[in-house]
Amino acid sequence: MSDNIYKITEVVGTSETSIEDAIKGAIERTAQTVRDIGWFEVTDTRGHVVDGKVAHYQVTLRIGFHLQD
Repeated sequence: MSDNIYKITEVVGTSETSIEDAIKGAIERTAQTVRDIGWFEVTDTRGHVVDGKVAHYQVTLRIGFHLQD
């Protein structure tokens, strides 16, 4: 039985509509170049305020993926 080895990369996702959209966008974009994504962890959440309203969401994600043999 072989041991599984994983790598973690950190990315930042952004959205004008929601934190969830920022997360989904970051995962979907990362999946275009990284195979075997298995999990993610939100490590930071930020936002930008303009004229008293939320204008932009930004999330930092740690994304884990399985290294190929």
